[in-house]
Amino acid sequence: MFHNLHFKLVLVLVLLMVSIMTVVGTFLLNSVAVYHLNEFSERMESVFTTNTDFVSSLRLASEDPDGAEAIADVLGAYAGTLGVDLYNRNYFVLDGRSGEYITGSDPSIGARLDVTPNILTAIGGEIGSARSLSAKYIDIAVPVSGSGGSYIVYIRDAKISAGELSTELFMIILESLMFGLAISVLLSFLLSKTITTPIEGLIRSAQEIAEGDFEGRLEVHSTDEIGTLSETFNDMAARLAQTMAEVRGERDKLDALFLYMTDGVCAFDRDRCVTQMNPAARRMLDCEPDGLAYADLFEEPAWEELEKLKYPAYRETNIERGGRSIELYLTPIGEESEGGIMAVLHDVTEQAKLDATRREFVANVSHELRTPLTNVKSYTETLLDAPDIDEETRKSFLTVILGEADRMTRIVSDLLTLSKFDYGAEELKPVRTQLRPLIERVVEAMRLEAEKHSHVMTVEFAEEPPEILCDEGRIEQVITNILSNAIKYTPDGGRIETVVRREEGFVCIQITDNGIGIPEDALKRLGERFYRVDKARSRAAGGSGLGLSIAREIVERHGGDLEIKSIYGQGTSVFIRLPVPKEDAK
Repeated sequence: MFHNLHFKLVLVLVLLMVSIMTVVGTFLLNSVAVYHLNEFSERMESVFTTNTDFVSSLRLASEDPDGAEAIADVLGAYAGTLGVDLYNRNYFVLDGRSGEYITGSDPSIGARLDVTPNILTAIGGEIGSARSLSAKYIDIAVPVSGSGGSYIVYIRDAKISAGELSTELFMIILESLMFGLAISVLLSFLLSKTITTPIEGLIRSAQEIAEGDFEGRLEVHSTDEIGTLSETFNDMAARLAQTMAEVRGERDKLDALFLYMTDGVCAFDRDRCVTQMNPAARRMLDCEPDGLAYADLFEEPAWEELEKLKYPAYRETNIERGGRSIELYLTPIGEESEGGIMAVLHDVTEQAKLDATRREFVANVSHELRTPLTNVKSYTETLLDAPDIDEETRKSFLTVILGEADRMTRIVSDLLTLSKFDYGAEELKPVRTQLRPLIERVVEAMRLEAEKHSHVMTVEFAEEPPEILCDEGRIEQVITNILSNAIKYTPDGGRIETVVRREEGFVCIQITDNGIGIPEDALKRLGERFYRVDKARSRAAGGSGLGLSIAREIVERHGGDLEIKSIYGQGTSVFIRLPVPKEDAK
């Protein structure tokens, strides 16, 4: 019953009606009490504070030898103004020192009067006019003194009329509540029926869909939210039917994916026979699945070990087939009676090559840093152990330490640059650049270093080179690196020529020297990180084997290429080709 929507709607509306009537009734009853209290207070204030004739009359009456009766006569004369009705509201004259009853409009009530807080205030010589909604009466006590004695004028309202009005109002509210409850129950049943009937239809249709029938549709009889829900349900049923068709299509796609995925997949039944093998697995294993069993393809792990596994546990191993390195993952599939073993093959030949390259790279880095670190440590220990060493030797040792530190700094800086290129963190900032002033600036900057070795440096422009779109700082770095290598590896008194010319779609910067050259078998490895033709000479010249790698990376990221041609013992030519913007290529 409590889970029935009819009952919940009826209960909600009944509770709503009861809550509203309770709030309204409380507000009205409280308003009646407040109104009666305010009416008494305003009337007493207007009489005792603003009515000067009345106040004067009371003072004159208190001068009379029989002051209490004289005051009572004045109060009787102003009974209408005070609202005295001898039923609900009465006046009394009390002794000003003890608060005892002397005379009044109703002797029977006066004889039973208690000394109230307002009377106590009046005995103290002040007007007692404290009010409270919760009290059973409303009163005011005003002290009056004269030669005839001191008295207290006491007005008391028993709140009988307010109570009767509240009782009558409560009965009206109660009758309204009963009538409202009857109407709310009736309306709630009608409303719940309007809401639940379409919902019941939705439940029936949902059950039909759960059983696989997507053709049933709901009848829509309204344009409200229920009607919108019915239309939405119909749309959902149509969409669900379409989705089921799409699922079948996706299943077909998965079948296609199984056929054309790059990872190999091979399935075996409980009899250890191949049931499925995609083309990738056939290529990796170089076989056809017909008539093959598990033992024909894999030696380890043993089938018995795989049968003990519980999904999703798996076994991983590596195998070698036809010069390929293959990672093999095997896991049980299906139930014990109908399942088998699934094998997934992943060709990691290239990954193995990359791992080998990475290990070689780490070894090279360690070797390159170990040498300068060893030198720094040796010279530093010598300086520490020989405090009396002469100044010239000390400066020589410190110069060596500084040089080795600079060398390590260059290696780390070059490694950081290459790392940024590898991870795409180093972004080029291409701008339209005049190539002639850039090349002349670099040649002039390197000329002083060349003159130290008595080299002759020339630069020739076959024609005015066009503007190119490049990162100016990076291209300067490339040219500087090539010229620096030419200066280092050319015997003193050599010649270094820079020639700039245009080729189809490119501008070519050719840097040629007549230095020691490069052996033919070493040309293929130039550009590999840390590779140097003559390691001893390169280290003596301060090279790390990274500069050419960085230069090639920068040129290729500009869309160009870097080519090296050399004859051992005669010299080397480096060709830097950078693309010309299409609008400038002619």
